[in-house]
Amino acid sequence: MTIQRLLYGIDAISTWVGKAAAWLVIALMLLVCAEVFKRYILNQPTAWIFDASNMLYGSLFMLAGAYALAQNAHVRGDFLYSSMRPRTQASFDLVLYIVFFLPGIAALVYAGTDYAASSWRINEHSSITADGPPLYHFKTVIPVAGALVMLQGLAEITRCLLCLKTGRWPERLKDVNEIDVVGEQLEHSQYVDASVREAAIAGVQRIDEAARQRGMGGDQS
Repeated sequence: MTIQRLLYGIDAISTWVGKAAAWLVIALMLLVCAEVFKRYILNQPTAWIFDASNMLYGSLFMLAGAYALAQNAHVRGDFLYSSMRPRTQASFDLVLYIVFFLPGIAALVYAGTDYAASSWRINEHSSITADGPPLYHFKTVIPVAGALVMLQGLAEITRCLLCLKTGRWPERLKDVNEIDVVGEQLEHSQYVDASVREAAIAGVQRIDEAARQRGMGGDQS
């Protein structure tokens, strides 16, 4: 297995988990709608829904972290970063990953594991509301999400090392983005011909690549 295929494999794991966790949005929406209906129409509010909605949102937020890292979607100071050459970008990233990312995520996994184990041991339930739901399942998400972010972080560190060696960012596992959706919509439009559609998509792609600097193709020099 080549290094690039290994990076693709880690990206695929993070992407699958992130997209699977996205379904929690549907569950959260249904839960909130049910509570609104019960509270304001039936006048029968449910105490545990507050805890459950917090746990669903927290799980979604944590489990999507590795996916965001895999898609290079986390916020950074682009006004400085985008003006740097790939090797300079990789140098900064590598230092920040080693100094801040690795210790922070390692502490999260370590503390989260102990946190979840203690919750399982005492059969912990929420004390925010009366007869609150169990918390040990939710707290187990903490070390699991931390481990996934750590795995993706190691892939990013590998990308930094490869970029320092070659001067080019390695490719990422591509995912559907807004440009793909726009292209699909334009393709079925009867008011846009092929040449105009291709020119529009190409222009948007150039702008997106210039803004991101580390786009999916990794073709900056």
